[in-house]
Amino acid sequence: MLRKTLILTLLIALLAACAPQTTPVVDSAPTEISVAEAVAPEANLTDTCVAEGEFDASIDYFPEKTALTHTDSFSVEYFNNYKVVTVKTPYPGATESMQYALVQCGTPTPEGFLDEQIIEVPVQTVVTMSTTYLPFLDELGLLDRLVGLDDATYVNNATVLKMAEEGKLTMLGYGSGVNVEQALDLSPDLIITYGSGAPDYDAHPVLIEAGLKTIVNAEWLETSPLGRAEWGKFIAVFFNKEADAEALFAKTVQQYEEYAALAASVTEKPTVFTGSDYQGTWSMPGGNSFAANFLKDAGADYLWAGDTSTGSLPLAFEAVFEKAQDADYWVNIGYFFTPDDLLAADARYADFAAYQNGNIWNNDAIISANGGNDYYESAVAHPELVLADLIKIFHPELLPDYELVYYRQLK
Repeated sequence: MLRKTLILTLLIALLAACAPQTTPVVDSAPTEISVAEAVAPEANLTDTCVAEGEFDASIDYFPEKTALTHTDSFSVEYFNNYKVVTVKTPYPGATESMQYALVQCGTPTPEGFLDEQIIEVPVQTVVTMSTTYLPFLDELGLLDRLVGLDDATYVNNATVLKMAEEGKLTMLGYGSGVNVEQALDLSPDLIITYGSGAPDYDAHPVLIEAGLKTIVNAEWLETSPLGRAEWGKFIAVFFNKEADAEALFAKTVQQYEEYAALAASVTEKPTVFTGSDYQGTWSMPGGNSFAANFLKDAGADYLWAGDTSTGSLPLAFEAVFEKAQDADYWVNIGYFFTPDDLLAADARYADFAAYQNGNIWNNDAIISANGGNDYYESAVAHPELVLADLIKIFHPELLPDYELVYYRQLK
């Protein structure tokens, strides 16, 4: 009886041990799903787009902005994912401004703009229709994005010339005769050109009509040397390179103002005139022109400074001679390389005191093999060097160790 009881007890224990175990259910809080939030960039995106699905309308995608200090000829207005650039007077006589909406790639296009006004940034491929844009692209580190030019004949930049020689650049031609088919085949993100208001000389109408993203740069209309140089910022905004452009321009301003202050200290200002006669007309810069402002800042007495115009004054040879025959200096004479070249064109040039005293200086010290003048290329970005050259000419005692860059004396 005792054995049966023990056996029965052991069987019950074994069965209990082999039975399946049930884990009791305990109520718990639901698990939170982690969602990665879009992060605001610390700097402008100069090489990339906003990744798909990561756009956040509350984020400022342009933390680095431009601030214009020496020109009011264009403006830049910033929004979170796009910026509006307005060229107020794109060409002489223009009655309307030109406006572009620069949209950070990977983000939505704003409403209220025509397709031709919408340009995705940062631009990756660009065509330039003037040599004056090249120094800015170079100093911003953007020449690798250059894919075309109007023509390479008058280019001075060594890197650009090498690219052209190696067939890396497409030449599109000039004005209304620009090769639209080639431009369409090239399909650049952006074409930078200029406007004159004369249909035969303007490329932008036919390029825009063909659907190519084309902007008009009006830097050449500036009358202030620093104002013209500040158009480097205009180019920079299309590449989200505002920070670099601001730093470069700040350095230019500092140096220019230091030179101008040095020249302002002089008590005696030499008299000066510019230009030369061409087919019976001597084009003399107006008193408020780009050239006149350089001469003023260099401590010279420009004989037509009292004029208030910003363009050129068409004068007769006799009118110039009457006013400038005894002038101390003669600068920016055009396409003459020696004093003999001047006399070959017109023997009357020898009657000017500046000719007789050897005080003729021209801004053609850097000329390419094809005749391209670097004064109309890199000097646009470096007015401080032009000013230093002029001070060295008019007041050599102020810059005894300085060597001329863009100017040379005719000998």
